[in-house]
This record gives sequence, C-alpha cells and structure tokens, in this order.
Amino acid sequence: MLTATVLLPAYGAPDVTATARAIRTEALMANAGKEGQPLPLATAWCTGSHRWSTGWRPIHQLALIERGHFLLPWFAHPSRGQELDEKGKAAFKDYYEAAVRRAAELKLPLTFVSTQWESLLSRPPWVDLPADQNPNVVGVDGKIAKKVSPFGPVAPWREVGKSWTDSARMRLLQEWYPDPPRVIFLSNNEHGKLRWHKTETSSRYMKTYGTGRSADFKRKVVGDGWIERYRALQGGMRTGLVSPEWRQAARFVGYGGGAPEFLGRWGGWVHYSLHTKDRITPYPAMWDGSSPSYYTHDWCPTTDHTTWSPQLEFMNTVFAKQLGYKLNPDWWYEFSTWDGHEWPWRKKTPSKVMVYEQADQVWNPERYEGFIQFGMWLMRPRAVREYRGWTTPWDKAEPYFLAISSAVDRVHRNATLRQWWRHGKLVPNRARKHPYQSGIPAELQDVDRWFLLDCDVNPQEFPWDLHWKIPVFALARTIGEKPNRRWLVYAHAPLGERQAVKVTIPEYADITIDVPPVGVFYEIDEATNTVKRVPPA
Repeated sequence: MLTATVLLPAYGAPDVTATARAIRTEALMANAGKEGQPLPLATAWCTGSHRWSTGWRPIHQLALIERGHFLLPWFAHPSRGQELDEKGKAAFKDYYEAAVRRAAELKLPLTFVSTQWESLLSRPPWVDLPADQNPNVVGVDGKIAKKVSPFGPVAPWREVGKSWTDSARMRLLQEWYPDPPRVIFLSNNEHGKLRWHKTETSSRYMKTYGTGRSADFKRKVVGDGWIERYRALQGGMRTGLVSPEWRQAARFVGYGGGAPEFLGRWGGWVHYSLHTKDRITPYPAMWDGSSPSYYTHDWCPTTDHTTWSPQLEFMNTVFAKQLGYKLNPDWWYEFSTWDGHEWPWRKKTPSKVMVYEQADQVWNPERYEGFIQFGMWLMRPRAVREYRGWTTPWDKAEPYFLAISSAVDRVHRNATLRQWWRHGKLVPNRARKHPYQSGIPAELQDVDRWFLLDCDVNPQEFPWDLHWKIPVFALARTIGEKPNRRWLVYAHAPLGERQAVKVTIPEYADITIDVPPVGVFYEIDEATNTVKRVPPA
C-alpha cells in the first residue's frame, strides 16, 4: 500500500492581458485537439438585471477577470424590438456599454443568457394561427395546446428566431464590439414540448404515421423533428445579426440538452429520453452546445453525499458525451450547477441546505467546491455555470460562486493539474456496476458507466440503495502505459474529513490518503511507486 507525500506547485501574479488571452484561447480551442482538452471557464446564469442582484452585472465580472479569474462573461439577452427611446437607451447603456467596450478591448468571448426562445410560438400571434399553420401541438380533437410540436410548420420557428436578434439593442452591441471571437446565445430551454410517448395525441403524427409504431421509432421521429426546428430557430437568430463577424462567432447552447443522467434510476426514465438504438440523444445535432444540470435540486431527494447524487448520475453521461462529439465534433459541453438553495423569499421548502443543517451537517463553500470539482474532473466541461435566481444578491452568493471560480482557476494556474486536465484519461471501475440498472437498453449494457473508485469507508454491500450515504467520492485519470503509468486521483468527503482512506486504483494497487470536504488531488507514479499530494493553487 502506498502513502502520500507533498508536491509543491509554482504560480505567478495575475496579468489581465494574459488572463483574457487564456480565456479567449480556451473558448475557441477545438474539443480534444492536438493540444488536448480545453481548460474550463467559470460563468453563471444570474445576470444582475434586477435591482437586488446588481453585483452580478457584467462590469463586476470584468473586475473579477482583472483580478485573475478565468471567467466567461455573461449578459442578459437584450429586449426585442425596433424602437429604443432615450430613457430606454440610457438604461441599456448603463448595463451594457462599459462592460461590452471593455470586453472588446480584451477581445473576450461573450454569452447572452435568455429565456426559452421558442416560447414565443405559444403566444399570439403564432398560437392564434389556424391549425395547419400553427407551430404548437394540434390534438386529435383539433384543439391547440400551448406547447411546441416537432411536426408543425418550420417557418414560424425561423421567424421567431430572427426576432430575438433583429433589434435596436442588439445592433448597438454589434456596433460597440464589432469582432468578438465567440458569442454564445444561451437558452433556458424549458418550454413545453410534445413528448414522444404522447405522440398519438397529435393529429399531425397520427395522419403521417398512424398507430402501432415502436417506442424507438417515436423517439427517432420526434428527435428528427426537433433537430430541423431548433436549427431553423437558430438560423433565424443568426440571420437577424447585422454583423458578419457576429454571425460567424454565434453559437447556440441550450440548458439541459444532454443525455439522460437519470438513465436506469427507475423504469419510467425512458419517457423523458429521446434515445434510439443509433443515437443516445439528438441534442448535439439540435444545438451547438448543452448545459445539463449538475444540481442537488430542492424538489427531490438528490444530495451531494448519497447514491442519488449528481456525482453518480453524471457517470451515466460520460459515454454519451463522446457519442455527442461524433454527431457534432464542435459541440460545446458545459454544465450548470446549483446547491438547491435560494434565499428566504423563495417559497419552495425545504432548501437542500436546510436539509443538511437539519441533519447536523456543515454546508459551506468548501464543501460546495469539493462537489463541483468532482463533476469537473469527471466530465471536463468547457465551462461551469452557476445557477442562482435572477434576484439573488451577489453578497449572498459570492462565496459559492468564488468556490467555482477557485476550482476553475486551479486548473489554469497549476501546471500539474493543467497537464492532467488536457491529457488524462478517465479510469472506469469495472469491478462494479452503476447502481442504476432499470430498463437499460441492450446496446448500452456494456458501456462504462461506473467511475467511482472503491474506498474502504464506503458501503461494502452492492448494489447500493438510492439513499445510502457515501462518505468519500474518488475518481482517477491516467496517462501512459504499463509499467510507466501515472494516475491523478481526485477525492472529496462531503460529510467531513476522512483520514487514512484506502482507495483502490483499478488494475494497480491500493493507496492510503486523507480526504477533506474541499477535495484533494494525488499523483501516483507506477515507475517510482510513489504517491504525492498536489496542493491547491
């Protein structure tokens, strides 16, 4: 059994020009090109557009970049409309102009955070169109439901898309920053849609395909329909931009939009998935990117310390991410994160943080950071996007956002971790199976879905119950071939520090390490038979 020593890093003082260059370089880098995996960036959903949340405003984000944080700047998507009076222009300039012009000086990429663009299709005038022209679901009884259809006319999607970018405010932004290297348009992507298992309630589906089709067939035609319509929507948005540089730089990313992380948790998971025998998800063909939710939701029992956790659910999506790159090699994969907590005015109770406190657990930014880092090193996202409600004050959320920023900055500033992020290969633990095994399709039976390393402090009876506590979450990445393999192990202990934990590296050896809530990295070298702790930057 191997025990750990300490490996010291080296880092320098922040330089805003160098930081901006790194942000730009990583945002533009190809997925898994010759230089390896692009390094992550920190970003968020809350745009500071409410008077309570002004601390999130873009001008404050730029100040964090000046301090050396690797952020992907984000703005509220500007309002639609061709008219902009003096009062509206003053408010618009107050929020946007200084930040956009500074971003232009630094040549930074931009993000515009929005509602679900297609939701306009379920409002007048589109929802009032005759059934044969209506983009919403038309039932077999002829009634129109306010949810979009994958079988309706395509032209309204293109028209709605153009309305989001063909506006006076968007033209001003293009004037202030003529040549951004990348512009991400981010949709909340939660508008009501026809689900595949309800297709026989659609008159259009029934007229075209009739009854008796297989579930696989229904999922495929629904997915194909969404690909055509969402690409038409995005094409309309691109057309609405007046600047050729903006058109070229534009990418369209949807919240969620990944593979079903809940795959196998219960038999009904298939109703919420569009997998087929040939395609785990259509989203990489529908979008330029996705932002699935690495959330400990406040509305279900998921936590950061049980089997039912984002850490273990996202293991279901590792293979799907690789399949996604085959559909779309340029697919932008990020994830959104949330600890399930909002401040007192949110009426959903109890928040996940309250659940922890009632169980006499300590919830703090260090524990959050440990949780975030596990997801990062499992998935290697292009960005980690913090979710907070649009009215959340910055001073309440700042320690938690900076925990994300710290995890991201560490990858950039620590040469050891930088190499592992770019080139390390995730190690599967084939001694176990993922505990989610309900209704797994035959074609997915043998794909790697389990990457949690065996630890002596975790339950030793298998399969694990959904609600069992997991004291230590550990994973590994590897470089090299036997007998010169190296591993990077990351581990965190959400319920409190664990000392002298025995962790098994598959097909190698056991190591003994101490694991804190904030997380810890160790390097293991087969040739020298050593274990060294990598201190945080």
